[in-house]
Amino acid sequence: MPKITFMGAGSTVFAKNVLGDSMLTPSLQESEIALYDIDPKRLKESELMLSAINRHLGNHAHISAYLGVENRKEALRGASYVVNAIQVGGYEPCTVTDFEIPKKFGLRQTIADTLGIGGIFRALRTIPVMRDFARDMEEVCPDCWFLNYTNPMAMLTGYMLRETGVKTVGLCHSVQSCVPGLLGELGMEYDEKVQWKIAGINHQAWLLEVTRDGRDLYPEIKARALEKNKEKHGDMVRLELMRRFGYYVTESSEHSSEYTPWFIKDRYPQNIERWNIPLDEYPRRCVNQIARWEQLREELTTKDELEHVRTKEYASHIMDAMETNEIYKIGGNVLNTGLITNLPQNACVEVPCLVDKSGVTPTYVGALPEQCAAVNRSNINVQLLTIEAARTHRKDYIYQAALMDPHTSAELDIDDTVAMCDALIEAHGDWLEKYE
Repeated sequence: MPKITFMGAGSTVFAKNVLGDSMLTPSLQESEIALYDIDPKRLKESELMLSAINRHLGNHAHISAYLGVENRKEALRGASYVVNAIQVGGYEPCTVTDFEIPKKFGLRQTIADTLGIGGIFRALRTIPVMRDFARDMEEVCPDCWFLNYTNPMAMLTGYMLRETGVKTVGLCHSVQSCVPGLLGELGMEYDEKVQWKIAGINHQAWLLEVTRDGRDLYPEIKARALEKNKEKHGDMVRLELMRRFGYYVTESSEHSSEYTPWFIKDRYPQNIERWNIPLDEYPRRCVNQIARWEQLREELTTKDELEHVRTKEYASHIMDAMETNEIYKIGGNVLNTGLITNLPQNACVEVPCLVDKSGVTPTYVGALPEQCAAVNRSNINVQLLTIEAARTHRKDYIYQAALMDPHTSAELDIDDTVAMCDALIEAHGDWLEKYE
């Protein structure tokens, strides 16, 4: 049976979803499950929770916990699948730093985990850890599949695909939830008759087609969206982007507002209320998640047996498809080997992929609508330059990534952008490698 290693197993609720799903999957239920983390308390909590699920399901899986860097190689040894859900630096100090220092320079953010100055620095502190993972995997489980859930998705997955020999695919929730969420908020029915096609880059993939029984749903979607945006709600930015660019994007309005230069602007403070933009949203979520975990901890870690209902996460379906050779379709983050013809070939793109025993096979998309490709390229510039910074350890690439960021460059001049990067480098200290 396969071995599944979960990196960042202290992410207890997410580990429950992915590994609980796996224990409910016949081809995976007798797997060896290796839990790895550097936090002993959170690792133990996840081990207790997953053991309770395993007992409820008949004790078919074999669960072991591995604490600390010194045990990482053993956690990975012989793994068939490695699931990555780490967060380097945590909410404190690093997420707080990502928000508070840019704020001193007049740059406001909402989520700051995928693009922008926050995404750049999250990538720079995460890539070295994943580089170490890759070296271990190349030695002790060279044939494994690395399933990356950690953000910034395109930067981290792109680095793994270009700079390591590890078979990697990046996975995000936004693709499978995009169409059900859109139709639901517009009061339209979603069922198995609805067909859709999504492609682009992570968090900015485009809903290129959406039909029911062959009928194009976009005219009705756009008409309803115009009416909906006359009143305040939580998805105003995405509906406005659809009005201006013709297509709906996969990730939320709070994310999309900081991937573009038009919404969060010091010169237009009224935009924050007009488009209902939640500044500093991610720190609030972190605080709430920490408080919610305090409430969930006893429920999930003290019971002898614990039920689990299978979620919509891709991971268990991918592993099942590879074990059984039954084809499964996902939206995956992969290297652009000519898949989207008007995006750079060294970019990480999000496209439909087929999964079976041979692995992950991306599908050809062709050219995106030119305006959609243009928006994607503005984000890809930042992603590629950040990867260059991590690869070369040159500060110039950090500065250039920030200077090319759509939101940062719309707010700050060159000198302030460079000074902000220097302040972030200093504040992060040993969380970053040394840059010259």
